[in-house]
Amino acid sequence: MSTENLSNRSAIDKLKELVDKIDVGMLCTFVSGSDYPHAIPMSRQEVDEEGNIWFLFSSDSTAYQNLQGNKNVSLLYAHVGDYNFLSINGTAEISEDQERINKYWNKMIEVWFEKGKEDPRIRVLKVIPDEAHYWDNKNNKLVTLMKLAASAISGQQMDIGREGELRL
Repeated sequence: MSTENLSNRSAIDKLKELVDKIDVGMLCTFVSGSDYPHAIPMSRQEVDEEGNIWFLFSSDSTAYQNLQGNKNVSLLYAHVGDYNFLSINGTAEISEDQERINKYWNKMIEVWFEKGKEDPRIRVLKVIPDEAHYWDNKNNKLVTLMKLAASAISGQQMDIGREGELRL
């Protein structure tokens, strides 16, 4: 696996490409007094031009409660079928921005909020990435498996993908 660290616009483009492709990631918040994070699956609403990742969630959630004491978050994305992975550490900002709620409102969100867009529990979560690391397969899964097998048999290193830091 080759290393390809990306910066600025290239890093944001790679982050957006992977988050948009994978969509659902695990949002990890940190529980006060615990050594372990609390993780929940979250579907992103948008990755903006600065690389910030936006979600809608509930003020009744454990994640919301955890964020009241610690704004640090981790997002973990995995598309096992294509061997694409992304790890993001960042800071959370929470708002009740009605424009964003209107922008992101869809049938899936409606399932979680029975009172509609005016549900007082709806919150907007903005994750501002501080650091990110990716693993990206250059080929499809079959080619990668063939390269892995050939590498194991021949002892030669095969370039099966790239990984690197995303400096946003």
